[in-house]
Amino acid sequence: MDIKHNKYLHIGRACDLAGKDRLVYQALEILPGVLSWGSIFGLIFLSWAVPLWAAFFIITFDIYWLVKTAYLSFHLRSNWKRMKHNINLDWAKRMENIKYDNIWQLVILPFYKEDFGVISKTVEALIESKWDKEKMIIVLAREDRAGENSKKTAEDIFEKYKGFFGEFILTSHSAGLPGEMAGKGSNISFAAREAKEIILDKKGIKYEDVLVSAFDIDTRVYSQYFLCLTWNFLTAENPYRSSFQPVPVYNNNIWQAPAFSRVVATSGTFWQMIQQERPERLATFSSHSISFKALHDIGYWQKNMVSEDSRIFWNAFSYYNGDYKVVPLSYPVSMDANLAPSFFETIKNTYKQQRRWAWGVENIPYILFSFLKNKKIPFRKKFHVSFVQLEGFWSLATNPIIIFLLGWLPLTLGGQAFNKTLLSYNLPIITRNLMALAMAGLILSVIVSMSFLPPKPKHRSKFTYFFMVIQWALVPLTINIFGSIPALDAQTRLMFGRYMGFWVTPKEKIKR
Repeated sequence: MDIKHNKYLHIGRACDLAGKDRLVYQALEILPGVLSWGSIFGLIFLSWAVPLWAAFFIITFDIYWLVKTAYLSFHLRSNWKRMKHNINLDWAKRMENIKYDNIWQLVILPFYKEDFGVISKTVEALIESKWDKEKMIIVLAREDRAGENSKKTAEDIFEKYKGFFGEFILTSHSAGLPGEMAGKGSNISFAAREAKEIILDKKGIKYEDVLVSAFDIDTRVYSQYFLCLTWNFLTAENPYRSSFQPVPVYNNNIWQAPAFSRVVATSGTFWQMIQQERPERLATFSSHSISFKALHDIGYWQKNMVSEDSRIFWNAFSYYNGDYKVVPLSYPVSMDANLAPSFFETIKNTYKQQRRWAWGVENIPYILFSFLKNKKIPFRKKFHVSFVQLEGFWSLATNPIIIFLLGWLPLTLGGQAFNKTLLSYNLPIITRNLMALAMAGLILSVIVSMSFLPPKPKHRSKFTYFFMVIQWALVPLTINIFGSIPALDAQTRLMFGRYMGFWVTPKEKIKR
C-alpha cells in the first residue's frame, strides 16, 4: 500500500478536510464531550426528576466500580510480578541462541529548553545500558525556536558524548514549517528523516534492521532495556507490524516531588501496567519503540497534532488495515514526576500535563473517521476498538466525579418525598461502604509503589517512608482534580473546536 494513496492517514483535525468529510469529522470531535457531559447532566436531572432511579443507578455504579477495581488490581499485581521477573532476568543469556548482531538501535532524544544536567543523565543511562554502542545511533533533536542557549547545550552534549556511540548527530528543527504544529511530533519526525538520509541510507543499513526508540528527554533506560526490546522484536509474531511499549516509571525525582505529584505520577504508571496485561487495549504512550521499516512505511510521526505518541499507533493501525498491535515489554524506563520551583507551580504544571495527556481524546475522531473510510478493517474489530476507546475516555472524565461527587445528589435534589424513604437513609451508608471496600485496593498500590522507589537520599529521614505510604489517602482528590477535570477540559475544548497546542512539561533540575 503506497502512503501517497491514503489521503486520510495524517489528518490532524476537522479543518484539514472539506465538505461532507469536514462535517462528519466535526461531529466525531463533538462526540466524546457529549457523552461525558451528557452523563453528568443526565444524572443531575435524574436526581431531581426521578431520584429513586438515580439512587439505584448510583448504587449499581458503585458495585460496578468495586468489581472493576478488583479486576484492575488483579492485572496490576500480575504485571508487577512480570516486571520484577523481567528486571531480574539475564536478557543477554536469553539472547544467546538468537542472531541479533545485525540490529541497530536508533534513539531519538527531542528537547526544547532542558538544561545540560537533565540531558546528560539520559545519555549516560544509554552509555551504561548493555548494548554494543557501535550499533547505536543517537539523535539529539533540538527545536530551533528554543534559542541560542539550547544550541549551546546541544553542542556541549555532543562534544562530551559523541565518542561513546557508533553515530551521534545533532538536528535542529525549524519553526513554522507548512503543515506542522510546534511540538514533539514534528521534531522527532524531522529527526528520523535526517537520520535516514545522513546515516542509514549512506551506510546502506537496512530499515528492517533498525529499531527506533522515541524517548522523552528525561527517559532513562534500565541496563537491559535494549536487550529486552530486541528479544521481543525478534520473537514477535509480526515484528514489522508491531510497536513496543515499556512501562514509564516516574521515579527519577520521586523523593523531591510533592506528595500529590507522586500520587498522580505513580497512578499513571499503574494504569500503564494494567494496560500491559490487556494488550488488545494498549496503544503507544510517551517513550516507545518501532521498527524503522514500519515508521518509514507510514510516513513517520504526525506533525500536525499533539498526541503523536499514541497517534503513531493509530496511523499504523489504519495503514495496515487493522493488522497492527502493541507488544507490551513489561519492562520499565525511568522518567520525571512533575516538579517545579514552587508548590503551586507544580500543581499548575501537573494539571497541564494531565490535560495534555487527556488530549489524546483527539484520537477518537481520527479512529472513527478512518474506520468509516477504510473498508478493509473487519467490522468486528472496528466495533471493539471504537467501544474500548470511547469507554476509556468516558470513564476517565466521568467515573471519579460520579463516585465521589454526585453520589449525594438524590438526597440534595430529590425533595422531601424521596428523603422520607428508607433508600434515602441507606444510600450514603451503602455508597460509603462500597467505596471503602474499593479503596482497600490502595493497599496494593502502596506495596507496588514502594517497590519502585530508588535509594533514599542520605539527607532524608527514614520517617519519609511513612509519608510515601499515607500519601495514597490523596487519591479521592487527585483522581478528580488531576483526572476527571482535565479530561473534561480536554473533551470540552475538542467539542467546541478550541484545539490545544503542544505544551512542554518543564524539567526542574534535581537538587540533591
